[in-house]
Amino acid sequence: MAFKDTPPDFKLIDLALIDPDPEHPRKQVDTAGLKALVASIQAKGLIQPLIVQPAGSDGRHRLIVGERRWRAAMLAGETRVPALVRPCAAEEALEIQVFENLGQGVRAPLESREMANAIQAIAQRFDSREAAAEHFGRPQSWLNQATAAANLSPKVTALLDSGKITSTATAIQLEKLAQKNEARVDALIEQVQDGAKLAKQAVESALSAEGLKRGRKKAEASEASAPAAAAAGGHGDGVGAAAAAVPGQPGAAAE
Repeated sequence: MAFKDTPPDFKLIDLALIDPDPEHPRKQVDTAGLKALVASIQAKGLIQPLIVQPAGSDGRHRLIVGERRWRAAMLAGETRVPALVRPCAAEEALEIQVFENLGQGVRAPLESREMANAIQAIAQRFDSREAAAEHFGRPQSWLNQATAAANLSPKVTALLDSGKITSTATAIQLEKLAQKNEARVDALIEQVQDGAKLAKQAVESALSAEGLKRGRKKAEASEASAPAAAAAGGHGDGVGAAAAAVPGQPGAAAE
């Protein structure tokens, strides 16, 4: 019977009775991402269940989906975890793991500003930014970056909403420029004709002129770790997903 036709059986299973799949494609786990996932599980428990094979004659289950969550749950001190028990042929298990990691599962990442607004709303519940960052298991610098898109000025937000800026990352850079030299931002905006878009290169050149431009590789790395990078930080187990993704559950990337 194909995996999609197998009925799931929800159970709470002892972690000690779950074994990893030795054929799972994940061979390395990012330490920082796993640490954030552990903090998330300690705070809220395991939100998304693992998927495991039915127990064998020895009463043990083999993991199908949820490698990172299984590891993090052990590090978090969990003893029992929610799991969906589903029979799966050995030759199909790898396909399930790969398809989930390709993002073809049930989850999809939030848009950058949606994620930033959500993180900002949670952060505002705390007395300090430091306490909020600790809640997420991340440094305060991560929180500042993760919420940058939630703190855009009305002027920059209007450009983003109108489509004159197509990248949230560029909008954040434009906001940074405005804080240093708002007149330069106004000049850039005036150059944009109706129906045209503000080029990312124009913003980067203006940043360089103001001494605010970071190295391209560093900037791209920061953009990759912004809130929309979903998933590795979440409870998903995306193979090759950005490890600095937001640590909330669920994440952007699938298993």
